[in-house]
Amino acid sequence: MRYQTEPSYSHGSGEKTAVLLINLGTPEAPTAAAVKPYLREFLGDPRVVEIPRLLWWLILNGIILNTRPKKSAAKYASIWMPEGSPLKVHTERQTTLLQGYLGEKTKDTPVVVEYAMRYGNPSIPDVLKKLKAQNCQRILLVPLYPQYAASATATALDAVFAELQKMRNMPAVRSIKHFHDDAAYIKATAQNIRDYWTLHGRPDKLVMSFHGVPRYTLDKGDPYHCECLKSGRLIAEELGLNKEQYTVSFQSRFGKAEWIKPYTTATLKQLGKQKTKRVDVVCPGFVADCLETLEEIAQEGREDFQHAGGGEYHYIPCLNERPDWIHALTGLVLENLQGWLVTTDSAQLEQSRLRALAAGAKI
Repeated sequence: MRYQTEPSYSHGSGEKTAVLLINLGTPEAPTAAAVKPYLREFLGDPRVVEIPRLLWWLILNGIILNTRPKKSAAKYASIWMPEGSPLKVHTERQTTLLQGYLGEKTKDTPVVVEYAMRYGNPSIPDVLKKLKAQNCQRILLVPLYPQYAASATATALDAVFAELQKMRNMPAVRSIKHFHDDAAYIKATAQNIRDYWTLHGRPDKLVMSFHGVPRYTLDKGDPYHCECLKSGRLIAEELGLNKEQYTVSFQSRFGKAEWIKPYTTATLKQLGKQKTKRVDVVCPGFVADCLETLEEIAQEGREDFQHAGGGEYHYIPCLNERPDWIHALTGLVLENLQGWLVTTDSAQLEQSRLRALAAGAKI
C-alpha cells in the first residue's frame, strides 16, 4: 500500500486531542445536478442497501439516478435555508457551540472540535487530514445518531477506519457507539417537547417517529429497533405519559421490502381516520433538523394526517442548538475523553525538542 505523505513535524510540538462529530450529509445545493452525486454516494454504500452489488448497481444507475434527483431536489428546495442545507447549518452551529462549551471545561487542555459528513462535504477524509495537520494524535469519533444502526453509525466509522488505513502514523481513536439511553439526552429531548407544549398546548397523541430500516436488519442482529423503542419509552416516562398518550413509529421506507413497523405514514393516516383532534410529531432519532424531519414529517406527514380526516398537526423541531442538548453532548464527550485531557508543560516540550536536536533531528 502507498501511504499518504505525513505532514511536516517539528520536535517539541504539543500533541492535541480532537472531537470529530459525524453526520449523514447533504447535497451542496437543492438542484438535481447536486443531488445526483450525493445520492450515488449514499445509495451506493453497501451498508445502506444490502442487496447483491451487481443487481443494485443496475437498479441504481439505470433507474434511480435517472429519476430521483429531480424529485429529491424539489424536496430539498422546500426546506433550504438562506445559509444552506438545514442539516449542515445546524451541525456547524452545534460544532461551534460544543467547541465553546468544551473550552470552558478544559481550559488547560484545549480540544479541537470539527465535523464531517459521511456523504458529501466536508468529507471524512478531508477533515481527518485537517486534524492530522494540527498534530491531533487522539481523536474521539462522535456519530450524531442516538440509536446505533449499521447503516448509519457503522458506515460512518467504516469511512474513518478506511482513511486511517492509508496513514503511516495513525492517531489513537475512540468512538461513541450510541447514546439512546443517555440521561441528559433523554431529559433534553423531553424538555424540548415540554417547552413546545408550554407554548402551544398538548396533543391528543404524541408520535415519536424514528428513521426506518429494513426488517431483515433486525432479524440479523442490528440493535436499532430495540434502541428506538427504549428511547421512546424513556422519553415518555420523563414526560409522565401513559401508553395511550404516545406511540413510536418508523419513517422513510424505501423499496418493496418489509421495514420495521409501525410505519409513520400508516400511523398518521390511521389517527386521521379516527378523527384525532390533534397530533404532535417529534423525531428523537435526529439531533438536527434535515430533509427527513422538515419535509417528510412536517410537510408530508401533515398531508397524510389531515387528508385522512385528522385535525391539528404539529411538528416539534429537533434539538438543534438547544443549550440543554449542547450541555448533554458536552457531558457525553467529556465522559469519553477521560485519560486523554493531559496538559503538557511548555518547558517539557522544549526539553524534548532539544533532546531530538541533539540526537540528530533537523527541526
